[in-house]
Amino acid sequence: MKQYKVGIIGATGMVGQRFVTLMENHPWFQLTAVAASARNAGKTYEEAAADRWAMEAPIPEEAKTLVLLDAAAEAEKMAQAVDFCFCAVDMKKDEIRALEKTYAKLECPIISNNSANRWTEDVPMVVPELNAEHLAVIEAQRKRLGTKRGFIAVKSNCSIQSYVPALHPLLKYGLEQVAVCTYQAISGAGKTFERWPEMIDNCIPYIGGEEEKSEQEPLKVWGRVEGGRIIKAASPAITAQCLRVPVSDGHMAACFMKFAADKTPSMEQIKADWAAFRGPAQELGLPSAPKQFLHYFEEDNRPQTKLDRNLENGMAISLGRLRPDTQYDYKFVGLSHNTLRGAAGGGVLLAELLCAKGYIEAK
Repeated sequence: MKQYKVGIIGATGMVGQRFVTLMENHPWFQLTAVAASARNAGKTYEEAAADRWAMEAPIPEEAKTLVLLDAAAEAEKMAQAVDFCFCAVDMKKDEIRALEKTYAKLECPIISNNSANRWTEDVPMVVPELNAEHLAVIEAQRKRLGTKRGFIAVKSNCSIQSYVPALHPLLKYGLEQVAVCTYQAISGAGKTFERWPEMIDNCIPYIGGEEEKSEQEPLKVWGRVEGGRIIKAASPAITAQCLRVPVSDGHMAACFMKFAADKTPSMEQIKADWAAFRGPAQELGLPSAPKQFLHYFEEDNRPQTKLDRNLENGMAISLGRLRPDTQYDYKFVGLSHNTLRGAAGGGVLLAELLCAKGYIEAK
C-alpha cells in the first residue's frame, strides 16, 4: 500500500492526542504536520501537549519535535505538507465549517471528528462497516467546491456507535421503533477525573445536543445518495436520553427495538446476524478494522466498560443481554470505546477506507 503524509488539526486536544497516538507505527500513515490554535503555534508538540497529555501511552517520539502550525493562519502551509488531514478542533460550528472548507478548497481532504458538517447534504458521514456507499457523494461535493482532490468527510457522533451497528443488520426485519439510553464517559467531553473532579460519584442527566444527534444521525447513516446529496432514511423512529456517567472511557447504551409485526426475528436469528455481520472494512482488510465487528456476550453481566471497551484495540462493538421486552419486542446492551471507535479510531478507519477506495491519493 502507498504511504500517506498526514496532518492533524486540533492536535493538542483529547481527540487530537488520540489521533497522534494512532499514527505511531501505522502501516499506511506517517504523521508529518500538526496544527492548533494561534496561542500554541511555534511550539513543539511536546511543549504544547505535555502538561495536558491525557493518554495512557506517552507522547510518540515522532510527534514530540513537530512544530505546531496556526491551523487558520497557516492553512496553506499545512495543506501543502500533507496528503490529507484529520480535524478535531474545539471551535464554534460556523468557524469549524469555514476552516474545513478552507482546507478542502486548498485541495487537502479533511476527515473530521467534528459535528459541524455532519448535516451538510453532500458531506458523507460514514461508519465504514455500515454505509461506505455514501462516499459516492464526494464527486458532487467536489463539483460544488470546485476542487479536484479536496473534500470533507465526517464520522458520526461517538454515542451512536454503541447501538447503531447492532441495529444495522436488523433493518431488513422492518425495524420500526428504537428507544435508547446512553451512559457516556467523561472523555467524550474532553475531560479526565483530574480535570473534572465534580464527576466523581456523580451522574449528569444532560449532554448538550447529544439526544438530537442520537435520534437523527442514524437516519443519515441509513440514508441514500440521490441527486448529489444524501437523503436521510424515514425510519426507524428513535427516541433517546443521554447521561454523563463517572467512567473514563466507554459509552454504553441500553437499547429497545420494535419490528414490523410480520417480520419480527427470533433471538437466535438476531444473534446469528450479529455474528455473521461484516462490512467493507473487514472485506478490504483495513489495518484498523476489527476482525469481528460485533461481539455478543452470553453472560448476564457483560459487556462491562472496564473489561470490554478495549476489545479488538477498541474498534469492536460489545453486545449483551438480548432478551424480550414487555413494551418493545427486544432489548439489549451495547458498548463502544468512545475515543477509539467513536472518535479518532473511527476517523482513522474512515481515512483507510477513503485511501483504499481511491478518494485520497498520495501526492
